[in-house]
Amino acid sequence: MTDILEGPEAIVAAVARLGLGEPIAFPTETVYGLGADATDADAVERIFTLKGRPANNPLIVHVSGPEMADDLVESWTDEAQQLAEAFWPGSLTLVLAKSDLVPDVVTAGGTTVAIRCPAHPVALALIESLGKPIVGPSANPSGWISPTTADHVARGFEGKDLLVIDGGWCRAGIESTVLDLTTDEPTILRLGVISHTQIAQVLGRPVQISSNTGDEVSRSPGVLGAHYQPSKPTLLQDTESISKADQSVYLISWSVQNTGSTGGLTMMPSDPEGYARGLYGAMHEAELSTACQIWIERPPKTVDKENDALMWAAIMERLNRACHPPQTPQSKDTSSNTH
Repeated sequence: MTDILEGPEAIVAAVARLGLGEPIAFPTETVYGLGADATDADAVERIFTLKGRPANNPLIVHVSGPEMADDLVESWTDEAQQLAEAFWPGSLTLVLAKSDLVPDVVTAGGTTVAIRCPAHPVALALIESLGKPIVGPSANPSGWISPTTADHVARGFEGKDLLVIDGGWCRAGIESTVLDLTTDEPTILRLGVISHTQIAQVLGRPVQISSNTGDEVSRSPGVLGAHYQPSKPTLLQDTESISKADQSVYLISWSVQNTGSTGGLTMMPSDPEGYARGLYGAMHEAELSTACQIWIERPPKTVDKENDALMWAAIMERLNRACHPPQTPQSKDTSSNTH
């Protein structure tokens, strides 16, 4: 049975479960994660099984700070330290050559490990109470909508033996930026809240953005296969097209005012930070509705601040992977991730 707890007793109960190799779910500022002791290969295997996650999709390891991260890598570099001082705790994941302390199951058999220090007091208290790093892939069945509340987690794992720590709504709302520091030029493997220009300003040199091809899928989570998807057909629509939505459609929109003609409506903020914070929650609301499909209005192209365009790019990456048309029996891919 899935239990939701909050407060200090939730931390105590979660640490006890982690010590027994049992998975728990915990909040971060990005999304809720499924936690296990990152140094316990058997416990990490249980996370893959619970999520239905492909074994070639690596996990991010959550740490309390650079000192804990140093034990997980061959060399904690000067650039890693610069970035940690600038962005940790926060939504930046660093990819470095792993040490022998990290089991191969965590890294999908690769030689690098993805590490971040979350900016959520509950997550930090959990890691510090355990005294060990914790893996934390999104706390949802593989491929499905990422969770930004404890209730989202509970619905995704209904009937499973899972303790969920309730830490409120995730304030960032989308997953972390993943930066590879093992290449000649620092390279972003997954777009997120922190942009390449912000990183470049700290490092004093250019930062590349990868197209996520080749062996990069073994270095970063979240770039392989279906992700963020509701089970209902989900379409990205231009603003001029959304007026055609009817009672069969749940609409996620930033511009529509009339709510009477559709099967449901979530109004979205028009700024990228607010939009990111509300996106997965809106998808979960649409999933619970009686509508047959979900239409998401293409986000506005606001550029009020220097990094707005880069933030919208990260949001569009999620939307492009979340949206999927109705499938006919002939086109249905039986090998894809189940929800």
